[in-house]
Amino acid sequence: MRAIAIDDEPVALEVVRALAAKVPFVALQATFTDAFQGLAYLQQEPVDLLFVDINMPDISGLELVGSLPQKPLVIFTTAYAEHAVSGFELDAVDYLLKPFSLARFVKACNKAHELLQLRRQSSAPVPPPAPVVDYLFLKTGYEQVKVRFDDILYLEAAGNYITFVLTGQRLLTRMTFHEVQELLPRGQFIRIHRSYIVARHRIDRIERHQVRVGAANLPVGASYLADLQLAGPGAAE
Repeated sequence: MRAIAIDDEPVALEVVRALAAKVPFVALQATFTDAFQGLAYLQQEPVDLLFVDINMPDISGLELVGSLPQKPLVIFTTAYAEHAVSGFELDAVDYLLKPFSLARFVKACNKAHELLQLRRQSSAPVPPPAPVVDYLFLKTGYEQVKVRFDDILYLEAAGNYITFVLTGQRLLTRMTFHEVQELLPRGQFIRIHRSYIVARHRIDRIERHQVRVGAANLPVGASYLADLQLAGPGAAE
């Protein structure tokens, strides 16, 4: 975490500097005894964490933090416990009462580190959803032909070849049913026979031994009938 410290007492800044050097995830980049110099730094440089004293001349730490349009995480340091409530009203990460120990300092830094991670996660851009692939390319002869899933009526196998029967078109490709089932979207197609796979939404009628798909009557294998009747057209596989 990139951090700075503002305190009108040089000794107090030395304490913060020494303790911060013992926390591996805190990089204390600058310290200021002049609050307005610290404020100018905050307005120009990226800072994740601010250690700031409350009681300072000219402007208090509470006023300084309240004036920031974009606030870093804040840990207030002060010798006066009565300011704690005001500090937390500004959403301070923690409030360190001087003199504070290394253990108490590390505890406050750990809280700030956890909050910074949450901030970064919540502000990270959400990746766009993966595009829906609604087609495949078939090798037929020397060509690669784009076939949309919605255009497929059924597939007919003959040895190592499959005929894709589309609306007004038939395409022959060298492929097995096992290979083609890896390419088809799950749930949109169902196997009804060792030689036929049909598009669910293209089934017009289911009978005991055949289904009607467009103008074709396709046979239903006995081992596939139960799954076909259970799922029906359009049901999930």
